[in-house]
Amino acid sequence: EVGSEPQRDDWGEKSSADLMSRYVSKEMGYGVPKEGWRICLAHEFKEKRKPFQAKDVSLSNVLEHIGLGIRYLKWWYKKTQVEKKAPFIDMFGAQPLRQIYGAPLGGIGGGTITRGWRGEFCRWQLNPGMYHYKTVTANQFTVCLRRGGQTVYQQVLSVERPPTLQGWNWGYCGEYAFYHALYPRAWTVYHLPGQNVTLTCRQISPVIPHDYQDSSLPVAVFVWDIENKNDYALDVSIMFTVVNGSGHKDDKNGGHWNEPFHLEKEGEAVSGVLLHHCTTVNPYTMCIAAREQPDREVSHQTAFSPKGTCSGLWSDLITDGRLDSPTGSSPPTPKGEKVAAALAVGCSVSAQSRNTLEFCLSWDMPKITFGSREREHIRRYSRYFGTKGDASPSLSHYALTHYRQWEKSIEEWQRPILQDRYSLPSWYKSALFNELYFVVDGGTVWTELPEDADVSGGVRSEDGGLPAQPAVVKEYGRFAYLEGQEYRMYNTYDVHFYASFALIMLWPKLALSVQYDIAGSVVHEDPTERMHLMSGRYSAVKAKNVVPHDIGDPDDEPWQRVNAYLIHDTADWKDLNLKFVLQVYRDFHLTQDSQYLRDMWPVCQAVMESELKFDLDGDGLIENSGYADQTYDGWTVTGPSAYCGGLWLASLCVMCKMARLVDNEETYQRYRDLLDRGSAAFDKLLWNGKYYNYDSSGRDLSNSVMSDQCAGHWFLRASGLGEGEYQAFPKEKIQSALKSVFDLNVMSFAGGQMGAVNGMRPEGVPDRSSVQSDEVWIGVVYGLAATMIHEGMKEEGMRTAEGCYRTVWERLGMAFQTPEAYCEKGIYRSLAYMRPLSVWAMQLALNTSEKGQTTSAQTGSSPSSAGLRLIGYRP
Repeated sequence: EVGSEPQRDDWGEKSSADLMSRYVSKEMGYGVPKEGWRICLAHEFKEKRKPFQAKDVSLSNVLEHIGLGIRYLKWWYKKTQVEKKAPFIDMFGAQPLRQIYGAPLGGIGGGTITRGWRGEFCRWQLNPGMYHYKTVTANQFTVCLRRGGQTVYQQVLSVERPPTLQGWNWGYCGEYAFYHALYPRAWTVYHLPGQNVTLTCRQISPVIPHDYQDSSLPVAVFVWDIENKNDYALDVSIMFTVVNGSGHKDDKNGGHWNEPFHLEKEGEAVSGVLLHHCTTVNPYTMCIAAREQPDREVSHQTAFSPKGTCSGLWSDLITDGRLDSPTGSSPPTPKGEKVAAALAVGCSVSAQSRNTLEFCLSWDMPKITFGSREREHIRRYSRYFGTKGDASPSLSHYALTHYRQWEKSIEEWQRPILQDRYSLPSWYKSALFNELYFVVDGGTVWTELPEDADVSGGVRSEDGGLPAQPAVVKEYGRFAYLEGQEYRMYNTYDVHFYASFALIMLWPKLALSVQYDIAGSVVHEDPTERMHLMSGRYSAVKAKNVVPHDIGDPDDEPWQRVNAYLIHDTADWKDLNLKFVLQVYRDFHLTQDSQYLRDMWPVCQAVMESELKFDLDGDGLIENSGYADQTYDGWTVTGPSAYCGGLWLASLCVMCKMARLVDNEETYQRYRDLLDRGSAAFDKLLWNGKYYNYDSSGRDLSNSVMSDQCAGHWFLRASGLGEGEYQAFPKEKIQSALKSVFDLNVMSFAGGQMGAVNGMRPEGVPDRSSVQSDEVWIGVVYGLAATMIHEGMKEEGMRTAEGCYRTVWERLGMAFQTPEAYCEKGIYRSLAYMRPLSVWAMQLALNTSEKGQTTSAQTGSSPSSAGLRLIGYRP
């Protein structure tokens, strides 16, 4: 171990430095933080990977899944060719890898526009949950420098040389610029060659922990700091051009129109252009705006056609550094034509000094329908800005007058971690904040709970059910995010188990809201029969008293119709019910919300009853059913297993703890008995002296080392349990298992530089028995690293997670689209995926180990008195 130290540090630093190796300027911009993800605009990623496609399945796996293949093909054909809908997982149309993405714009749940790290506007999710990936060429910032009344330099701040708009000066030299992301902010620094001028564009989105108002706003602010290093003054203008639309074919539908606006209130004035996008479904208004200030000149062009050479607009700016500013709105576009708008802001910058220009982009789509068009939903931000669709001027005004407060809040939140109280490495700080992009850019919707909605699944409180409108859902709304941008299912629960740490730590009310939705769905049933693609058998869409796989597809009607996933019948999955119980207690532990615990307790009992039927031999330990009946849905597992068995024991443990908190001794004894017997069986059937075997089926690969074998224990630790009375696994066995995983799955895989492979043979080669056992799942690795940190193995935990971060963000060019999985070579699977939000579990582990041992109140040494206190406790 000692011998590998120096080489290891060097490997990481080289990997980061490589992203900036093409940068030739010495300028480091204005106010750019030290920590984050930094890349020169001229960088090229050498490694190009391909998405996992049907053709990548090995022959032995093909033979095993031939039925699935044929059934999927028939279903895919019907879905895409007959119903003309998008499949929830498209095995034939995976997105090709584009190594271009940067931090997304916008708050939570109002739709997102992602910019690339080279500045392009290139990934759009304005229709809820539905992505398209078009770069809109005309969406640009352009700089104009003037000296003594003459324009001396005018340049589009883009390295592209597109075939259109050739009247503009394209092809900025990327070696003079770099991008730096520390989500939710990002900086781009442009050193203007030969001009002695440096521009720093700071992009700010209102993504603020524990804030449930401004965090919902569909806005972003761009602050341009202009440094003039010359001995003479310059007049500088920046022009922002935006197309009315998103690069979608409906941009040419006709009927779109633009109009200038000016809004003055509270002594502040804002002006700009509104771009009304008048589609029949989900119409919206985009808006570009600037703050009017003394010594700033704001001018606009209401409408121009973003095609041909477009030299009219270019010469308008070059003549005097400002635009014509016509009054009145533009006529609606004819069918087949697009329209764009431009806004310019200018100021003078004295010799050897700095000045600032501010822009805002907002989009207002307060009412939405999903693919089925059955119901109208209202976005969260409309609570503050109305549902009329006329909010753009006030949204822009609000953003431009409040963004400094947002930044103050963001800095206060990030500072303790960036200042490194725990001696945290740089890569970790980037991973922790930048992976959070998915909370916003996971096809996320945040809606108001309708007056007539009933989230209780129809079972009333008298029957031990939930309130129809739980206070937390009424007050904080409904939240949903996708399993992945390519795996289009909302709140996929087996994956949310990992990702939920980000929500419960940063927006706990949203995490609880999701739990109420899931709980309501547990007691609900949908007896509609349908065929499941893996088995070919027909069964109900949703059985009663089991946790759903997901709450639906945005191309259908989420919340209304759950379980869009139809590969397996997940009523028979072993992990979903347990993951609900474990999250309930972890959430209670972190929020101390006793009303929530009371509401969830009967639901926990119901799902544990359902789960008990998987203990066929009555030894207190559940068995897997000989297919891939859990989150590793391509990796067969038979009989008692490390993963599901471990989750079961951990769930029994928290059921004991919760029974004490609600003062139910009889239930406590029942689960205590199951826990004692189940632990003995688990130990006997799975422990092999070094680690827990993958399963106990006795086949050749039963003794594979699974990286995720301690998932149950991880949740106990995250919930302040896992020792004393509430312990399911002996400490020395957990530590031995983690050490085996570190030695084999991490250090014996890819030189120890790619994280932990899911399955490893004890002799040190990956388990290739399934399509998933030889993959690395980034979100699982972050959770594994957290478990190591909880167990005092901080060094190993950090090394484990570092491999994943560097592979994704530095080597494979997958920034802001962290996939579910990659193999050692060649392929990756499912870009922009939910699970990696589990990096926040590492932060929880660091916080916990920082505070030292938990107090006796938390470990429950005097359970009943603590219990009474907590239940009476009203935060």
